[in-house]
Amino acid sequence: MTQQATPTRPAPRGRLRRALPLLVTAWLVLEIWLLVQVGSWLGGFTVLLLLVAGALIGGSLIKRAGLKALSAALEQSRNPQSQQPQTGTSLTVLAGLLLILPGFLSDLVALTLLFPPTRALWRAAGRRAADRALRAAGPVGAAPFADAMRLQEQLRIHRPDGKVIQGEVVDPAAGPRDPQDPDTGYRPPLAG
Repeated sequence: MTQQATPTRPAPRGRLRRALPLLVTAWLVLEIWLLVQVGSWLGGFTVLLLLVAGALIGGSLIKRAGLKALSAALEQSRNPQSQQPQTGTSLTVLAGLLLILPGFLSDLVALTLLFPPTRALWRAAGRRAADRALRAAGPVGAAPFADAMRLQEQLRIHRPDGKVIQGEVVDPAAGPRDPQDPDTGYRPPLAG
């Protein structure tokens, strides 16, 4: 007699994962409709020139943001004590990618990522979304984005002077003591 395997139910998907294919499809239909409308108004050749110009500008933005991030990383490696301001390259790279994508709606979103007032709004919205995802996350391994956010928070152990100290707290009183090991005895706290 053979046993049949009982079918297992897949893990439930979140609202965003269920709606994402519909949102992407709606975005693509809107982009195509907008390209056709602008093409009938300005002409096909002008639309093609605008799309090529957007791709070139987007590539230039990505290159500039990469060079800015590289110079900040080199400066930090030369002088670890220096306080580097945030370079803001992630939003610039995202704007460049959106400019490279063909379509005018993605270009409009890219422009909002480049101007400082709307850039600050996007940054605040991203932080709120990340915090909400982190708070709503279940156990470790259930949501990859929440796991990445937890890991980032665990890596942010800063001293007041800005130095990053990575380490592990070990309480010698909690474990058994080895009489042959003099290293398990009492030590006064470090003053610093």
